[in-house]
Amino acid sequence: MTSRYAAVHQSPQGPGDQRPTAVDIIKNENLEGKLSGKVAFVTGCSAGIGVETARALLLTGATLYLTARDLTKAKAALGDIANSDKVHLLHLDLGSFASVRSCAADFLAQSKVLNILICNAGVMQPPEGRTADGFETQFGTNHLAHFLLFNLLQPALQAGATPEFASRVVLLSSVAHRLGEVPFENVNFEGNYDGLAAYASSKTANVWTANEIERRFAGVGIHAWSVHPGAVLTELMRHMSDETQGGFRADPYFASVFKNPAQGAATSVWAATSPALEGQGGKYLENCQIAGPWDPSSNPWGPGYGAHAYDEEKAAELWAKSLEWVTL
Repeated sequence: MTSRYAAVHQSPQGPGDQRPTAVDIIKNENLEGKLSGKVAFVTGCSAGIGVETARALLLTGATLYLTARDLTKAKAALGDIANSDKVHLLHLDLGSFASVRSCAADFLAQSKVLNILICNAGVMQPPEGRTADGFETQFGTNHLAHFLLFNLLQPALQAGATPEFASRVVLLSSVAHRLGEVPFENVNFEGNYDGLAAYASSKTANVWTANEIERRFAGVGIHAWSVHPGAVLTELMRHMSDETQGGFRADPYFASVFKNPAQGAATSVWAATSPALEGQGGKYLENCQIAGPWDPSSNPWGPGYGAHAYDEEKAAELWAKSLEWVTL
């Protein structure tokens, strides 16, 4: 399937160019007011892509449950939409399984159904650290907390699925998934911490989890996608050195492919709402289209999924181990 958005991504000209924003997706797909009665849940709505994702989804008429670790910051970032009667803010600290369980219980007390779950929040290359439950910060936050959240909300997603609109789960991954797999024997990178390798592991875990959700739950009306939002100018880069950030900004390739947050949210919103994707899942998306394999002879950061992205055996192993790690 060739996406209607493929051509416009062929010759990027940097942030704010002709590539669509999340709001453009909703308008182009004729979805304004069309998801009234549906319920969406988005993590990481105090900055960047999460805010823009929420802004676009609100146009559909859906009821939104938006999470953040700092709700004061989220209210300020969301601005006027935080005051909408269709927007509900929930506290969620992805560094704590107890917080994930509390947030899920809070949501389920307010809604028995869920139609769209977007696991958007994440951290990238922080100094070595551990979550409240003892996991490497990126693996614990980006993968395990969202894995637990999905499993707690899965009955609501199943209850929300209809023949006309199956429930959708969107997990934000990254092109960085290509840089490494999940080291099952040492997911915490104990004794050999490498921020980028640990980030890659967590992002591969996001791809594998989406694929495994598709295999396990497509039959009950839940479909899942993993998404590379693109190189986006957001707070996610805050742990990178000024020198590294400066290098990215000075690189001609990155200068052309960088997106602003509104454009960075477009693929997530497309995955969550586009009628063209109805009843499908289990694929890695980028630039508002289903990605093909990465060509190793092309730019190291160019488009495409890594060779291990669709490894079913490892995805199943990750699922089994993750159930143990989050004690489900």
